[in-house]
Amino acid sequence: QVQLVQSGGGSVQAGGSLTLSCLVSGRTDNIQDMGWFRQASGKDREFVATSKWIGGKRYYAESVEERFIIYRDFAKNSVDLQMNSVQPEAAADYFCAAQTALRTTAHLWMAVYYNYWGEGTQVTVSS
Repeated sequence: QVQLVQSGGGSVQAGGSLTLSCLVSGRTDNIQDMGWFRQASGKDREFVATSKWIGGKRYYAESVEERFIIYRDFAKNSVDLQMNSVQPEAAADYFCAAQTALRTTAHLWMAVYYNYWGEGTQVTVSS
């Protein structure tokens, strides 16, 4: 079992920065990939970013590329999402996720392939 505990949500001004954290514990040796997804009110959950647990290869949704950074903080044993130049459309509930099977890159964009999830944290954007 893998446990994911999220922190760091809240309100951010448009154009500002916010970092979300996902504390990872349990059978971390089974983890292959970590991901961040978001779900705005009335919309489907969408992919934001993913990173290999080991090796750190990262992929981003086009809407956040070059503004958001997913990274592993080894000191905290967390996978964080640094959000820069946040735009109003980024307002959503954000979820971190872990998956423990070997997947092709194409699968990592899809929430259905992740088998462990954090509880979610809300991000609001003020203009």
